[in-house]
Amino acid sequence: MTEPLFDIPAPPLVPVEGDARGYPVRRIFCVGRNYAAHAAEMGNEVDREAPFYFTKSAHALCLSGATIPYPPGTQDCHHEMEFVVALGADAFEVSEADAMAAVWGYGCGIDLTRRDLQSQAKDTRRPWDLGKDFENAAIIGALTPRARFGEIGAQALRLMVGDRVAQAARLSEMVWPVPAIIAHLSRFYHLAAGDLIYTGTPAGVGPVGPGDRMRGEIDGLPAVEVTIGAGA
Repeated sequence: MTEPLFDIPAPPLVPVEGDARGYPVRRIFCVGRNYAAHAAEMGNEVDREAPFYFTKSAHALCLSGATIPYPPGTQDCHHEMEFVVALGADAFEVSEADAMAAVWGYGCGIDLTRRDLQSQAKDTRRPWDLGKDFENAAIIGALTPRARFGEIGAQALRLMVGDRVAQAARLSEMVWPVPAIIAHLSRFYHLAAGDLIYTGTPAGVGPVGPGDRMRGEIDGLPAVEVTIGAGA
């Protein structure tokens, strides 16, 4: 049997509310422009034909409660508060009616974005990877099983930066609801347990810097918290 040349880190584990076990993360998918007001504030229109996505490495994951360095290579790092869906079963070419059977649970997430690098990529029609996929760019709170959370409806989502409410919306404002996202994404990937879907951010995104403390909340879920420290 072939031996590896070197060891690599094991998949990160996300804490689960009320459970000593952790949720192992396989992949991270992110939905773009899923709140109309956010699309408008960024100068874009919502594509109502189909959702679109970008991805983050599992090793971009950062657990709630951390103090992280300000990301390298940027002068304009932005916060984006999101509702995260954690899958617990396979889903390939599923219908919207069957999509929720693949959902294991939910969590609060913050997508950090190197906005200046993302804007440069947009201007040159290049991929968004440098702007989106970097260490500590996918912050997440403890997960809650689907049955305990209940139906997705008009739960409030909010992000505090210090004592200021920076983002506030309701999950019912998503352009593409969770079943539609899973059904569409499953046409292009064999989705499976361990896959996370960050479902998009509402309006109010903005810059954060060293010393900023963020707290994201969604009704019925444990909060996600993170502090920005000095540069890397």
